[in-house]
Amino acid sequence: MIRGGLGLLALVGLVGLTFSATTRGSAPSSVASETNVASFEELRDLVADPNGPREIMLGGHVYHGDLEIKRPLVLRGVKGTVLEGTGTSTVLLIDAKDVTIDGVTVRHSGHRHTVEDSGIKAKGERIVVANVSVEDVLFGISFESCQRCVLERSHVTGNGDDMELRGDGIKLWEANDSIVRDNVVDRSRDIVVWYTRRATLERNTVRRSRYGTHFMYAHDAVVRDSHLENNIVGIFVMYSMRLTAERNVLAGAHGAAGMGIGFKESDAVVLRGNWIVANTLGTYLDTSPRDPADAVRFEGNVIALNDVAIRLHGADKGIHFYGNDFRDNATLIEVDGGGDALGVDMRGNHFTDYEGYDLNRDGIGDVAYEVKTLSSELREEHPSLKFFHGTVAMGIIDAVAHAVPIFAAQKLMVDPVPLMNAPKIEVP
Repeated sequence: MIRGGLGLLALVGLVGLTFSATTRGSAPSSVASETNVASFEELRDLVADPNGPREIMLGGHVYHGDLEIKRPLVLRGVKGTVLEGTGTSTVLLIDAKDVTIDGVTVRHSGHRHTVEDSGIKAKGERIVVANVSVEDVLFGISFESCQRCVLERSHVTGNGDDMELRGDGIKLWEANDSIVRDNVVDRSRDIVVWYTRRATLERNTVRRSRYGTHFMYAHDAVVRDSHLENNIVGIFVMYSMRLTAERNVLAGAHGAAGMGIGFKESDAVVLRGNWIVANTLGTYLDTSPRDPADAVRFEGNVIALNDVAIRLHGADKGIHFYGNDFRDNATLIEVDGGGDALGVDMRGNHFTDYEGYDLNRDGIGDVAYEVKTLSSELREEHPSLKFFHGTVAMGIIDAVAHAVPIFAAQKLMVDPVPLMNAPKIEVP
């Protein structure tokens, strides 16, 4: 659990406390302070009073009940502060501006998917949730119609072993200009960013969940410096524009649906400095971009040890791979429907299986890197052969096609200027 509340003695008697300027937007100064609230009933009454204290300090014990905040308020806990719900609804419901929740554990929500019972559900502006631990809840923390809101340094643990019956760990819905940073989500369903503009997600860890992050109609978003590991899907982006993903680790997405990062009908995307490692499918592009002028760019990423490094579905125009390091993938590229990827702008990448030479020693291979795989053609013509993907037998088929090119009827992909040595790409 994460505990970030300030010590009780450090706050007793403080007047005019200014909220930290490190978050986007700031809460107004306190006009009064209440310390060591003894019971949930007292807390509920203080929160409900429009003339109540601007800041409330909680003691290090359990407050039993579901709480609703409808006015500007700073609610701070100390080590051992717990807001424990009734198990019938959302534990902490916020519908106000300029609210800060800091240093509490929130637990025991209801179990209704129809109304998305949550640990914390927030609506308003400039709401900050920090140093919070959420457990034994259906949905974790939801920002819905929450503008310029911040979630940081918090820990959400999912409830239940059935992934499909869990709620989302973190949800942003119409939460424009919001920030999610330095959080840990474990054994949840998804992090969701839907119908939201200019969201920033950074330095988060998501593990053992379904979608590490699922963007939909989420324009101008940034996801960076995060570790999305051992989920079914690392990042999936749908119907979104101008997304940037940089310096993330997307690893360990196994199983039939395992995928490091995927795009469906998304445009103007940049991936830079990511490590996409040891997934069933490293990258997937479905009709992305829709317009070749709004290119999808992979620049300086490590794409390694995946069963399939790249899979394309639909158009291949407007896709660029520059300066990436393709290391020891079982299959470099697959194209659904038996097509090719010759329209992909593949230039200046490194491939561990490149067998060319560099006579002028300029670091660039003098012979183009080409992908010709007979096994992929056979799998398209005979789907039952997919069962043998990755086996020695299929490897021998490709080796024969490589040694005797006449057997490889179709060229899938070309990099005309492959790198002889792997580029230096730091591990995030």
